[in-house]
Amino acid sequence: MRAETGAEIVQSDIGSAADRAAVVQFALDRFGKIDLLVNNAGIAPRERKDVLEAGEESFDELVNTNLKGPHFLTQLVARQMVAQGGGRIAFVSSISAFTSSLNRADYCISKAGLSMSAQTYAARLAPEGVLVFEIQPGIIRTDMIAKVEAVYDEKIAGGLLPQRRMGEAADIAKVVRAISDGLLDYCAGQVIHADGGFHMRTL
Repeated sequence: MRAETGAEIVQSDIGSAADRAAVVQFALDRFGKIDLLVNNAGIAPRERKDVLEAGEESFDELVNTNLKGPHFLTQLVARQMVAQGGGRIAFVSSISAFTSSLNRADYCISKAGLSMSAQTYAARLAPEGVLVFEIQPGIIRTDMIAKVEAVYDEKIAGGLLPQRRMGEAADIAKVVRAISDGLLDYCAGQVIHADGGFHMRTL
């Protein structure tokens, strides 16, 4: 006998408090509880501009979507998970949380803030049986990097990544699956570098 599988798609703006509340309520109405939250919402700047030139509009947009939205969505879901006796939360941040890019400082700042949000929730929720993890993807082949993919390919070929290949969305999905399946349940607060070895420092 096969278990029922399927997906529900709900359109929302993570930067909107009303939309966040509606998504959580939909999940509870449909499934009765929330076992896993994956904070994967994220956008890049509409234009890459030098840190001395980038304006507040882009900064506000990125912080609202990449940091504020996931932070307060997690707050809503965490309350539910504490009440139900447990759950798992994965924050998908970026190597940009610790690597500065001079032409997209707004993105890096939003991801650095998201990294601290993950660590704060991890420390607060572990005693409640809610396990929080941070996944830091490296250079992943997605629409977000389409315009500069050739540049990254050249850098990777030149030795930027020890594993010598760009990451794929499936690489991140496998980490999320491991968290979801409970394979990392004694690793609360762990930062998982899914970056082809980018984070390693060598001389």
